[in-house]
Amino acid sequence: MGCPNFALDECILLEFFMRALKSPKAVVNLSESYLLLSTNHRSSSVNGTWGPDGVTFFIIQGLASLGQEKTLLFIILLLGYIVIIGGNSMIIFVALTDSKLNSPMFFFLYNLSFVDLIYTTTTIPNLLSGLLAGVKTISVPGCFLQMHFVIQLGVTSRAILTVMAYDRYVAICNPLRYTAIMTRPARLLLIAGAWSFGAFCTLPATSMSFQRSYCGPNVVKHGWCDPSSVRRLVCGSVAVDNIVSLSCAVVALLTTGVLILTSYILIGVSVSKMAVAQRLKAFGTCAAHLTVVSISYSSASCVYISYRVGNFPPEVRIIVSVLYAALTPFLNPMIYSLKNKELRESIGRTLSRLRPAAVLPAKGA
Repeated sequence: MGCPNFALDECILLEFFMRALKSPKAVVNLSESYLLLSTNHRSSSVNGTWGPDGVTFFIIQGLASLGQEKTLLFIILLLGYIVIIGGNSMIIFVALTDSKLNSPMFFFLYNLSFVDLIYTTTTIPNLLSGLLAGVKTISVPGCFLQMHFVIQLGVTSRAILTVMAYDRYVAICNPLRYTAIMTRPARLLLIAGAWSFGAFCTLPATSMSFQRSYCGPNVVKHGWCDPSSVRRLVCGSVAVDNIVSLSCAVVALLTTGVLILTSYILIGVSVSKMAVAQRLKAFGTCAAHLTVVSISYSSASCVYISYRVGNFPPEVRIIVSVLYAALTPFLNPMIYSLKNKELRESIGRTLSRLRPAAVLPAKGA
């Protein structure tokens, strides 16, 4: 089919829908037909790029190859996303409105909840819409914007976990100077540092990816614009991009990991000199944070293994990435609520205020 009056991308869409109208079977398999059409048009590229002006949009493959399992997966992800939104929003709300939660720990906690909220909103809704519609497209600027936020928010959350580890170190090892050290300007400076560190580790890799030329097919084999998946569509060598991306990831993980480990080694040395009752209190103070850090780094290791081992099918890698993106934001509110009595009581007070007032009995009844 010739396309004298259409751009190549619009030609693909037109041919796709024409085939769907001619064949009932194509209507059932819309997403698979669309992906096939975009792949087949690679031969019509000009000078190795997608169309005369290069790629103008990307197709997010997601889990389009799944059959009836898509409905069940959509329901599970939707319910999980609702819990993530509700739990993290509740922590942000009570930390900002309850005057009893004015300690630095709760300040850092609601910042972590905010990052988790934005991070999951950047990734999960796109996957949900792809499961629902079958075909998910995204513009080139939108793809790189999503890529940037995915990386930056992931690094920033670990930087905030590092700041929280330092907060626990000061609270346990220097309790008499805690309020003097963790002043409001110091807290704001630490949070600004966490966001700046995230930007520092993100900008080199994403800016290099944005400057590359991309060839057809323009199908991203992931649930969203994952950097390594988008990089596979680059025209030419990406050896330098891979080195820069790996270097930034190593800096982000090693820096935060070493600082968190150092904080807890110093806490362990200090706790070993305390009485039994003080040890239990110190352990209770750190338990929630230690649990969250363990889950975060364990899930990151699973994602790394799934990408490095070639035996896993793409669907398994996508599901592992989704679990990594959703697991920590899903569990954070539960872990901190279960481990922290003040937070539980604050949530209880907030919920009691939100309940409708009970109807009082009439006088003389």
